[in-house]
Amino acid sequence: MTAATIKEAFASAEIINAWPEPRELPGGLHPVESFSCELLPVTLRPWVEDIAERMQTPPEYVAIPAMVAAATVVGRKVAIRPKQHDDWREVPNLWGCIIGRPGVLKSPAIGQALKPLGRLAALADEQFQFEKAEFDAANMERELRRDAAKAAMKKALSADPRADVSHLRAEEEDRPSLRRFSTNDSSYQMLGELLRHNTNGLLVSKDELMGLLKPLDREENSEARAFYLQGWNGDGSYTFDRIGRGENLHVPALTLSVLGSTQPAKIQGYVDRIVGGDGDDGLLQRFSMMVWPDTPPSWEYIDRQPRSEYRQAAFDVFDHLNGLTAESVDAETDQYDQRFPYLRFDAEAGERFKVWLTELMERLRSDELHPAIESHFSKYRSLIPSLALLHHLMSGKRGPVGLLSLLSAIAWGDFLEGHAFRVYQSAVNEPAQAAKAILRHLKAGDLPDGFNRREIERRGWAGLQSNSERIQAGLSILIDYGWIREVAGDRPGERGGRPSLPTYIINPAVRP
Repeated sequence: MTAATIKEAFASAEIINAWPEPRELPGGLHPVESFSCELLPVTLRPWVEDIAERMQTPPEYVAIPAMVAAATVVGRKVAIRPKQHDDWREVPNLWGCIIGRPGVLKSPAIGQALKPLGRLAALADEQFQFEKAEFDAANMERELRRDAAKAAMKKALSADPRADVSHLRAEEEDRPSLRRFSTNDSSYQMLGELLRHNTNGLLVSKDELMGLLKPLDREENSEARAFYLQGWNGDGSYTFDRIGRGENLHVPALTLSVLGSTQPAKIQGYVDRIVGGDGDDGLLQRFSMMVWPDTPPSWEYIDRQPRSEYRQAAFDVFDHLNGLTAESVDAETDQYDQRFPYLRFDAEAGERFKVWLTELMERLRSDELHPAIESHFSKYRSLIPSLALLHHLMSGKRGPVGLLSLLSAIAWGDFLEGHAFRVYQSAVNEPAQAAKAILRHLKAGDLPDGFNRREIERRGWAGLQSNSERIQAGLSILIDYGWIREVAGDRPGERGGRPSLPTYIINPAVRP
């Protein structure tokens, strides 16, 4: 049955003029809460508010990278053991992503939030240049000492080949190394090299996060993907055994924080592709600090100086974190593993954490959540203790982590939950998303009256590729909401053959 004959059939039955007003499709963006700067430590709050107000950007665009940067500075200095007696620990490195359409100042907001980290990097570079100059200036002295030691050892061994000459060896000084806090574009092998000299961890910052995630999906980059997955744990190590890289090149401390931004269409396409596929190993779900806020409906022109006292307070917070030691915060040390000084919750916070964790684990085991969401929320077992520790340290406190810091972390989790549902909704509500995708193409004139399902499949459009069940479910929703009508295909004739597919007539309101 051709499109023309279909139209004739409708016209003769006087149906074509009886189209209802199409209804709005269900399932818009999942609602999210507005960000409250009360979630931040009071020491950082005014600075974030000041930046967000001057830039007229959602405050979470500043808060998320600021928290990720703070986590980078803490790194392995202090971990948290969330239970009162168990040795389960969490290193407070964080992975964050901010999502928004072009023009909402994602990158400038990240740049402002990372200024305290950039300042620490600049100070570290100054110190390195000074130490390097001192080291280079002492080169001649070291050479002379080395020559003198060699001569003394030779003389002693000539007199007695079995003599102990270890005391005559010249002491070798370690060459100064630059303390790095972040990198923007490194192979995973180069990251390993950097981490060998920066055992507290590093931040990988990418302006467009998909530039990192998509290459990691490729088969040839499976080892790099595994490297990042292990780096999220924060407390592991890594050994390279590759020809051309030297034998047993060991990275003793593999701790990575990751930060980036992307656009709604890109994250939706990525989620559509990976959820339920071979690449669904939880890499995206590790971005627990992921936000996709509503775009503010209004904008105000603001032109004033940044509040210097707020900026200095933020710098002071990062200076404090940079100078942390186990002793300065009264951290404990495990006699069997002294690499990770740690704090625990105090008694009151410990009881509240017990309640929270029990509720989380029961929810994860209820089978009520889509697997992608379940995987995402399972990472909150690490996120909430980490945020509580960071709030505690950024507030200048020492000793056990208190209830206020834990409640702040739990509030963070509640806020982030809605954003997670928004990100994964294309996987959770596939039929509605398919219906919206088809409707976009109908409005653009990409499909003629009398199209069938196979025509959509052949186009390979984003979110509709090679998934006939999803496409059919989307078409059914469009029928129910009055956007299209189905015309049954021809039945097989007496000689057999396959029946033709149903075709679809488009409501004239789609393209008035």
